[in-house]
Amino acid sequence: MSLEKGYYDFSEFLSKHFPYKVQKISINAGFTCPNRDGSKGTGGCTYCNNQTFNPDYCKPVMSVAEQLEKGTAFFARKYPQMKYLAYFQAYTNTYGELQHLKSLYEEALQVEDVVGIVIGTRPDCMPDELLDYLAELNRKAFVLVEYGVETANNETLEIINRGHTWEDAVDAVMRTKSHGIPCGVHLIIGLPGESLSEILATADAVSELPLDTVKLHQLQLIRGTRMAQQVESGELSIMRWTAE
Repeated sequence: MSLEKGYYDFSEFLSKHFPYKVQKISINAGFTCPNRDGSKGTGGCTYCNNQTFNPDYCKPVMSVAEQLEKGTAFFARKYPQMKYLAYFQAYTNTYGELQHLKSLYEEALQVEDVVGIVIGTRPDCMPDELLDYLAELNRKAFVLVEYGVETANNETLEIINRGHTWEDAVDAVMRTKSHGIPCGVHLIIGLPGESLSEILATADAVSELPLDTVKLHQLQLIRGTRMAQQVESGELSIMRWTAE
Protein backbone atom coordinates (compact mmCIF):
# COMPACT_ATOMS: atom_id res chain seq x y z
CA MET A 1 0.00 0.00 0.00
CA SER A 2 1.32 3.44 -0.92
CA LEU A 3 1.54 5.73 2.11
CA GLU A 4 0.90 8.68 -0.19
CA LYS A 5 -2.35 7.21 -1.41
CA GLY A 6 -3.43 5.66 1.86
CA TYR A 7 -5.31 2.86 0.11
CA TYR A 8 -4.90 -0.07 -2.27
CA ASP A 9 -6.28 0.40 -5.74
CA PHE A 10 -8.15 -2.54 -7.25
CA SER A 11 -5.19 -3.79 -9.29
CA GLU A 12 -3.09 -3.92 -6.11
CA PHE A 13 -5.89 -5.83 -4.38
CA LEU A 14 -6.01 -8.35 -7.23
CA SER A 15 -2.22 -8.75 -7.17
CA LYS A 16 -2.59 -10.22 -3.67
CA HIS A 17 -4.75 -13.00 -5.13
CA PHE A 18 -3.24 -13.64 -8.57
CA PRO A 19 0.34 -13.91 -9.90
CA TYR A 20 -0.80 -12.53 -13.29
CA LYS A 21 -2.91 -9.68 -14.66
CA VAL A 22 -6.67 -10.16 -14.51
CA GLN A 23 -9.50 -8.19 -16.09
CA LYS A 24 -13.20 -8.10 -15.21
CA ILE A 25 -15.54 -9.03 -18.07
CA SER A 26 -19.13 -7.83 -17.60
CA ILE A 27 -22.09 -10.17 -18.02
CA ASN A 28 -25.82 -9.57 -18.27
CA ALA A 29 -27.35 -12.86 -17.15
CA GLY A 30 -30.96 -11.72 -17.48
CA PHE A 31 -31.75 -10.94 -13.85
CA THR A 32 -34.23 -8.41 -12.51
CA CYS A 33 -34.48 -6.70 -9.09
CA PRO A 34 -37.04 -6.89 -6.25
CA ASN A 35 -37.71 -3.15 -6.60
CA ARG A 36 -38.54 -3.73 -10.28
CA ASP A 37 -40.67 -6.87 -10.33
CA GLY A 38 -43.15 -5.79 -7.66
CA SER A 39 -41.90 -7.88 -4.75
CA LYS A 40 -40.55 -4.73 -3.07
CA GLY A 41 -41.54 -2.06 -5.56
CA THR A 42 -41.63 -1.15 -9.22
CA GLY A 43 -39.57 1.05 -11.49
CA GLY A 44 -36.21 0.15 -9.97
CA CYS A 45 -33.74 2.65 -8.55
CA THR A 46 -34.68 6.12 -9.76
CA TYR A 47 -31.21 6.79 -11.25
CA CYS A 48 -30.81 3.43 -12.99
CA ASN A 49 -30.39 2.69 -16.67
CA ASN A 50 -28.23 -0.41 -16.99
CA GLN A 51 -27.65 0.10 -20.71
CA THR A 52 -25.50 3.15 -19.97
CA PHE A 53 -22.69 0.98 -18.59
CA ASN A 54 -23.18 -2.44 -20.22
CA PRO A 55 -20.87 -3.28 -23.15
CA ASP A 56 -22.60 -4.03 -26.45
CA TYR A 57 -22.06 -7.77 -26.09
CA CYS A 58 -23.91 -7.87 -22.73
CA LYS A 59 -27.25 -9.14 -23.95
CA PRO A 60 -29.16 -11.84 -22.05
CA VAL A 61 -30.20 -13.45 -25.33
CA MET A 62 -26.60 -14.72 -25.36
CA SER A 63 -25.42 -17.30 -22.86
CA VAL A 64 -23.00 -16.44 -20.07
CA ALA A 65 -20.27 -18.36 -21.90
CA GLU A 66 -20.94 -16.55 -25.20
CA GLN A 67 -20.77 -13.14 -23.53
CA LEU A 68 -17.51 -14.04 -21.80
CA GLU A 69 -15.97 -15.38 -25.01
CA LYS A 70 -16.77 -12.14 -26.81
CA GLY A 71 -15.42 -10.07 -23.93
CA THR A 72 -12.20 -12.03 -23.55
CA ALA A 73 -11.57 -11.96 -27.32
CA PHE A 74 -11.46 -8.14 -27.16
CA PHE A 75 -8.66 -8.13 -24.56
CA ALA A 76 -6.81 -11.24 -25.77
CA ARG A 77 -5.71 -9.53 -28.99
CA LYS A 78 -3.69 -6.99 -27.01
CA TYR A 79 -2.97 -8.95 -23.82
CA PRO A 80 -2.63 -12.65 -24.75
CA GLN A 81 -1.47 -13.63 -21.23
CA MET A 82 -4.43 -11.97 -19.49
CA LYS A 83 -6.77 -13.94 -17.26
CA TYR A 84 -10.36 -12.91 -16.48
CA LEU A 85 -12.99 -12.49 -13.81
CA ALA A 86 -16.60 -13.03 -14.88
CA TYR A 87 -18.41 -9.93 -13.59
CA PHE A 88 -22.12 -10.57 -13.04
CA GLN A 89 -22.96 -6.88 -13.20
CA ALA A 90 -26.42 -6.05 -14.53
CA TYR A 91 -29.29 -5.89 -12.02
CA THR A 92 -29.37 -8.27 -8.99
CA ASN A 93 -27.20 -11.31 -9.67
CA THR A 94 -28.23 -13.36 -6.63
CA TYR A 95 -31.97 -12.87 -7.16
CA GLY A 96 -33.09 -16.30 -8.28
CA GLU A 97 -33.47 -19.96 -7.45
CA LEU A 98 -30.29 -21.49 -6.04
CA GLN A 99 -29.81 -24.18 -8.68
CA HIS A 100 -30.19 -21.62 -11.46
CA LEU A 101 -27.62 -19.34 -9.82
CA LYS A 102 -25.19 -22.23 -9.42
CA SER A 103 -25.52 -23.16 -13.08
CA LEU A 104 -24.72 -19.60 -14.21
CA TYR A 105 -21.71 -19.15 -11.94
CA GLU A 106 -20.29 -22.54 -12.83
CA GLU A 107 -20.86 -21.95 -16.55
CA ALA A 108 -18.74 -18.81 -16.24
CA LEU A 109 -15.92 -20.68 -14.51
CA GLN A 110 -15.81 -23.25 -17.31
CA VAL A 111 -14.81 -20.60 -19.88
CA GLU A 112 -11.14 -20.70 -20.82
CA ASP A 113 -8.93 -18.28 -18.84
CA VAL A 114 -11.74 -17.30 -16.45
CA VAL A 115 -10.22 -17.64 -12.98
CA GLY A 116 -12.97 -16.25 -10.78
CA ILE A 117 -16.29 -14.46 -10.50
CA VAL A 118 -17.43 -11.10 -9.17
CA ILE A 119 -21.10 -10.94 -8.22
CA GLY A 120 -22.93 -7.61 -8.07
CA THR A 121 -26.07 -7.72 -5.95
CA ARG A 122 -28.21 -6.05 -3.29
CA PRO A 123 -27.80 -6.56 0.46
CA ASP A 124 -31.37 -7.85 0.81
CA CYS A 125 -30.83 -10.63 -1.75
CA MET A 126 -28.24 -12.87 -0.14
CA PRO A 127 -29.79 -15.91 1.60
CA ASP A 128 -27.63 -18.02 3.87
CA GLU A 129 -27.92 -21.09 1.63
CA LEU A 130 -26.35 -19.11 -1.22
CA LEU A 131 -23.57 -17.90 1.07
CA ASP A 132 -22.91 -21.51 2.05
CA TYR A 133 -22.53 -22.41 -1.62
CA LEU A 134 -20.34 -19.38 -2.42
CA ALA A 135 -18.08 -20.20 0.53
CA GLU A 136 -17.59 -23.69 -0.91
CA LEU A 137 -17.00 -22.27 -4.40
CA ASN A 138 -14.50 -19.77 -2.99
CA ARG A 139 -12.29 -22.67 -1.95
CA LYS A 140 -11.98 -23.68 -5.62
CA ALA A 141 -11.98 -20.30 -7.42
CA PHE A 142 -11.81 -16.61 -6.59
CA VAL A 143 -15.20 -15.18 -5.54
CA LEU A 144 -15.90 -11.51 -4.71
CA VAL A 145 -19.37 -10.28 -3.73
CA GLU A 146 -20.11 -6.57 -4.35
CA TYR A 147 -23.15 -5.07 -2.66
CA GLY A 148 -24.85 -1.98 -4.05
CA VAL A 149 -25.22 -0.03 -0.81
CA GLU A 150 -25.13 3.53 -2.27
CA THR A 151 -25.48 5.36 1.08
CA ALA A 152 -25.84 4.75 4.81
CA ASN A 153 -28.74 7.24 4.95
CA ASN A 154 -32.07 5.39 5.10
CA GLU A 155 -34.04 8.49 4.10
CA THR A 156 -31.99 8.76 0.90
CA LEU A 157 -32.43 5.05 0.20
CA GLU A 158 -36.18 5.56 0.35
CA ILE A 159 -36.05 8.60 -1.94
CA ILE A 160 -34.14 6.68 -4.62
CA ASN A 161 -36.46 3.63 -4.33
CA ARG A 162 -33.75 1.17 -3.31
CA GLY A 163 -36.12 -0.98 -1.27
CA HIS A 164 -33.57 -1.90 1.40
CA THR A 165 -32.02 -0.23 4.45
CA TRP A 166 -28.51 0.47 5.70
CA GLU A 167 -29.13 -2.16 8.36
CA ASP A 168 -29.69 -4.70 5.57
CA ALA A 169 -26.29 -3.76 4.18
CA VAL A 170 -24.52 -4.20 7.51
CA ASP A 171 -26.16 -7.59 7.99
CA ALA A 172 -25.24 -8.81 4.49
CA VAL A 173 -21.61 -7.71 4.78
CA MET A 174 -21.17 -9.31 8.20
CA ARG A 175 -22.73 -12.61 7.07
CA THR A 176 -20.64 -12.66 3.89
CA LYS A 177 -17.40 -12.06 5.78
CA SER A 178 -18.35 -14.68 8.39
CA HIS A 179 -18.38 -17.17 5.49
CA GLY A 180 -14.84 -16.17 4.52
CA ILE A 181 -15.92 -14.60 1.21
CA PRO A 182 -14.20 -11.41 -0.04
CA CYS A 183 -16.75 -8.61 0.04
CA GLY A 184 -17.10 -5.03 -1.22
CA VAL A 185 -19.66 -2.26 -1.48
CA HIS A 186 -20.56 0.37 -4.04
CA LEU A 187 -21.42 3.92 -2.96
CA ILE A 188 -22.85 6.85 -4.94
CA ILE A 189 -21.53 10.32 -4.11
CA GLY A 190 -23.98 13.21 -4.53
CA LEU A 191 -27.39 11.59 -4.16
CA PRO A 192 -30.40 13.93 -3.86
CA GLY A 193 -30.70 15.74 -0.56
CA GLU A 194 -27.33 14.64 0.75
CA SER A 195 -24.97 17.33 2.03
CA LEU A 196 -21.23 16.92 2.40
CA SER A 197 -21.70 16.03 6.07
CA GLU A 198 -24.10 13.21 5.17
CA ILE A 199 -21.69 11.90 2.54
CA LEU A 200 -18.91 11.86 5.13
CA ALA A 201 -21.22 10.13 7.62
CA THR A 202 -21.62 7.32 5.08
CA ALA A 203 -17.83 7.12 4.78
CA ASP A 204 -17.55 6.78 8.56
CA ALA A 205 -20.24 4.10 8.69
CA VAL A 206 -18.68 2.11 5.82
CA SER A 207 -15.26 2.35 7.48
CA GLU A 208 -16.63 0.38 10.43
CA LEU A 209 -17.31 -2.65 8.20
CA PRO A 210 -14.80 -5.47 7.47
CA LEU A 211 -14.70 -4.76 3.73
CA ASP A 212 -12.16 -5.78 1.11
CA THR A 213 -13.19 -3.26 -1.55
CA VAL A 214 -15.13 -0.01 -1.84
CA LYS A 215 -16.14 1.42 -5.21
CA LEU A 216 -17.10 5.09 -5.38
CA HIS A 217 -19.42 6.30 -8.14
CA GLN A 218 -20.25 9.92 -8.76
CA LEU A 219 -23.97 10.48 -9.34
CA GLN A 220 -24.82 10.71 -13.02
CA LEU A 221 -28.22 11.91 -14.17
CA ILE A 222 -29.21 9.78 -17.15
CA ARG A 223 -31.75 11.27 -19.52
CA GLY A 224 -35.11 9.53 -19.23
CA THR A 225 -34.65 8.20 -15.71
CA ARG A 226 -37.09 9.13 -12.99
CA MET A 227 -34.40 10.97 -11.04
CA ALA A 228 -33.46 13.11 -14.03
CA GLN A 229 -37.12 14.06 -14.41
CA GLN A 230 -37.40 14.86 -10.70
CA VAL A 231 -34.35 17.12 -10.79
CA GLU A 232 -35.50 18.84 -13.98
CA SER A 233 -38.94 19.54 -12.48
CA GLY A 234 -37.46 20.87 -9.24
CA GLU A 235 -38.93 18.06 -7.14
CA LEU A 236 -35.41 17.08 -6.06
CA SER A 237 -32.14 18.99 -5.90
CA ILE A 238 -28.59 17.66 -6.13
CA MET A 239 -25.21 19.13 -5.30
CA ARG A 240 -23.22 20.26 -8.33
CA TRP A 241 -19.60 19.16 -8.05
CA THR A 242 -16.59 20.42 -9.96
CA ALA A 243 -13.83 18.01 -10.93
CA GLU A 244 -11.71 19.35 -8.09
